[in-house]
Amino acid sequence: MRLALHAFLTLDGVMQAPGGPREDTSGGFTHGGWLPDHADEESGAAVVDWFSNADAFLLGRTTYEIFSGHWPRVTDESDPIASALNGLPKYVASTTLTSLGWDGAQLLEGDVAAAVTELKKQPGRELQVHGSAGLARTLIEHDLVDEYRLVLFPLHLGTGKKLFADGAPPARLRLLSSRTTARGLIITTYEPAGPVTYGSFALDDEPTP
Repeated sequence: MRLALHAFLTLDGVMQAPGGPREDTSGGFTHGGWLPDHADEESGAAVVDWFSNADAFLLGRTTYEIFSGHWPRVTDESDPIASALNGLPKYVASTTLTSLGWDGAQLLEGDVAAAVTELKKQPGRELQVHGSAGLARTLIEHDLVDEYRLVLFPLHLGTGKKLFADGAPPARLRLLSSRTTARGLIITTYEPAGPVTYGSFALDDEPTP
């Protein structure tokens, strides 16, 4: 399976607690719920399309707890997101949880990077990550992401968990698609494109500072 990572981001890269004020207050974060007032139909349709490609999900502990508290209560079988999340396998990366109550959910065992590498060898279309900031950083560090699907929202918060946090390994991304919605959201898709390359605009005889 290909690993596709999905995230809603502010312009300063924050992805923490987009859906509500109580989702994730760790680190003293006080801006939870920054997304709903900015969402639109075009971004919603993109998310539905993404979910239609999933054969399994990979979640961090916080996102698992948020999702498992909400989506099992959505019983409308015509809801494509609820149907996917409730019906497909869900793998959870956590060192603190000992049991899971959501049907189809199971804990990853051992080293996360090694376990995900094995999951990716399984047949299927996509192993999808949604949110899960801490897990995302681990996947980025070990070069396990095959595709990034990012929605940028026209606001900045100045604080909060970021997808590409300080200390993340430098790497290039190749833009596969991009479109802007009527409300100013930018829906993008990227794939890894190798290491960062460096150059200089300095003239050959320019003195070194």
